[in-house]
Amino acid sequence: MKTGSIIAIIAAVALVAFGIFFFDVEQTEEASLPEVDVTVEGGNAPEFDVEAGDIETGTEEVTVTVPTIDVESPEEERTASN
Repeated sequence: MKTGSIIAIIAAVALVAFGIFFFDVEQTEEASLPEVDVTVEGGNAPEFDVEAGDIETGTEEVTVTVPTIDVESPEEERTASN
């Protein structure tokens, strides 16, 4: 590090330390929010005219062929091969 950088860092630290110990801040008055009076008149929700198509539902009995799966554990395979 250059000497100029070191001096700048030392000066910055000295200024911060000086600022912390030189000033004594005390709150002399409490803060308060302004009073607000709001009046609201009735509103109006939007209206929509919607046309929807007809939906017909029903049930139908269907037969579905489902494949069967035969799973054998390694122990079953050893027993079957003996």
